[in-house]
Amino acid sequence: MGFFPYLFAGKASVLADPTGRKWYNMVKSGQGNDAAIEIIAAFSHNRFPQDLMYFPGSQGYKNAWRATIDAAEEFNDPGTFTAFIGCEWTSNTGGNNLHRNVIYRGNGDRAGLVQPFTVYPPFGSDDPAKLWEWIASYEEKTGGSVLAIPHNGNLSNGLMFPVETASSKPLDKQYVETRNNWERLYETTQTKGTGEAHPILSPEDEFADFELWDKGNLDGSVAKTNDMPQDEYAREALKNGLKLEAQFGTNPYKFGLIGSSDAHTGLTAMEEENFFGKTVPQKPSAERSTKAFVDNKEMGVRVMDWEVGASGWAAVWATGNSRHEIWDAMHQRETYATTGSRMVVRFFGGWDFTTADADARLPVAAGYARGVPMGGDLAAGPEGASPVFLVAALKDPIGANLDRIQIVKGWLDAEGNTHEKVDDVA
Repeated sequence: MGFFPYLFAGKASVLADPTGRKWYNMVKSGQGNDAAIEIIAAFSHNRFPQDLMYFPGSQGYKNAWRATIDAAEEFNDPGTFTAFIGCEWTSNTGGNNLHRNVIYRGNGDRAGLVQPFTVYPPFGSDDPAKLWEWIASYEEKTGGSVLAIPHNGNLSNGLMFPVETASSKPLDKQYVETRNNWERLYETTQTKGTGEAHPILSPEDEFADFELWDKGNLDGSVAKTNDMPQDEYAREALKNGLKLEAQFGTNPYKFGLIGSSDAHTGLTAMEEENFFGKTVPQKPSAERSTKAFVDNKEMGVRVMDWEVGASGWAAVWATGNSRHEIWDAMHQRETYATTGSRMVVRFFGGWDFTTADADARLPVAAGYARGVPMGGDLAAGPEGASPVFLVAALKDPIGANLDRIQIVKGWLDAEGNTHEKVDDVA
């Protein structure tokens, strides 16, 4: 944080470093995308020049965080447009994507008291557990609240949803409780692939192959192997979380789902028919069909620009359009993800919903009165009863008709094995 403004401005401290000068010249000559790829690779594989690394406390880092806060404060307009204060914690060691978006509930008076956690030692760490420690420390110091939302795990190469060890340590009670506390949501779809399901894991699901990026990690430096997806995809994590709950008493993977763009263009054009790419080279042009987004020739990992997905949206059922109300709804996990279509989805669980509730003009009235919404915990029901689900979906007003509604059930049997079943319900 703070490096890019100094690079673009051609600060003397950047130009004094040979690598910094090289990247500056690349940007100025129109090779900004190539420079960005080099910078990301250097950052991922511990080759980033130490003299260009800004840490909490340094002026560049401080300035960038202040500018981020000021931008969110300037454009936040409660009731009309909510702008959250936030940053990205970019753990990317070895090219394995463990990024988290860090979203603040409050205003700049609190966020400005503590500068964000970084991934490079000695001022930070690439271990998510250390990020959670920092969040706890921030909350204790400021009285504020923070959520950490993991990026799509399909580029983590088996590291996003561990079931045995994390950061070379065995999973324990503290890990599962801490993750459950701070990571209430998961980004299941974005431009770099949809991370809900995979044919290896859900062979009976005809839609499990939708917009997959399953060739390698973020920079293509390590090719994908068949043992990795089980620790990368959301459905498998939801099921494995039941196993961990049986072992430790807490499910670390009981998350709500969101979609996001992860676009670096500053544009919110994420619909399929109006997609301006993750980065500038994927903007609408004939070259979209021929150029590569990732091309690691040594490892044979190649992802084309046309494989960059127009995705996605985070939908949140909140009581109002303000930071506190939307953040609280995200914390309650009353959210859902779409891959670009603006459809309306409602989902409630209960014990006594009826067909009349589904046919009513306002099915949500019964949903909230006699059940719990998406992301909630359904209390134990009557002896021998099965839960009943109330579901409704409305098409995007200018999008395609809805083909079907499905419910995916995952469960743990008495022997400790997980299972999955996809039901067409409408």
